[in-house]
This record gives sequence, C-alpha cells and structure tokens, in this order.
Amino acid sequence: MTSSYLAKTAYAPVQTAVKTPRGTEHAAFERVTARLASAARPDAPMTQRAAALHDNRQLWTLMAAQVADADNALPQSLRAQIFYLAEFTIQHSRKALRNEQPIAPLIDINTAVMRGLRGEAQAA
Repeated sequence: MTSSYLAKTAYAPVQTAVKTPRGTEHAAFERVTARLASAARPDAPMTQRAAALHDNRQLWTLMAAQVADADNALPQSLRAQIFYLAEFTIQHSRKALRNEQPIAPLIDINTAVMRGLRGEAQAA
C-alpha cells in the first residue's frame, strides 16, 4: 500500500455509526415490536405468536431488572413507571398467549417507549 492511500483512508469519514445505549434499546424494541405486529395477524401460527410474546417478555424482564438496580441513574419516578409497565406487559403476555387478550396493547406500549427513546414528545 502506498502512503497516499493510507493517508486518505486514515482521514476518510467513518462508515459505521456508533450506537448509544439508548439507540441499542430502541433497536431491541423495534425488532421485538415488529415480531409482535407480525404475530398479531389473524393468520399467524401459534408458534410465531408464542415466540414473539416470549421475546417481548424477555425484553421487559431485562428492563425491569435494569430499573430495579440501585445504581440505575434514571429518576426514581421513571424507574417505577418502567417497572410497572414491565409487570403489566408480562401479565398481559400470558393472557395474549392464551388468546384471552390481543397483542395490540403490547405493541402500543413498545411504540410509546420507542418514541420516548427517540426523544419525541407525548401527544396529549
């Protein structure tokens, strides 16, 4: 390689974006929510519904564990709200798995969380 090529590549713009923790959380919610939306279709097989609900429960269990950590820097009131949403989501998922409740409320909650992670204001 020539020194001019090395110089050009050393100062070239970075091609990959650096992910922030917030961006990583958003991406996780985006993936899980897309799976929930697909599983909410009337023709979706039960295996797809079960897998999507399982992934969503795992995500919310992780969120609950993070906000329950004493070292979490989020305000206490926000941590409590997230923990409550995690409890609701886990309970609602059980009912949705038995077809007693629709998946749509879980999609709505995840979508609201994604808006928050993007910094969008809540519509009144």
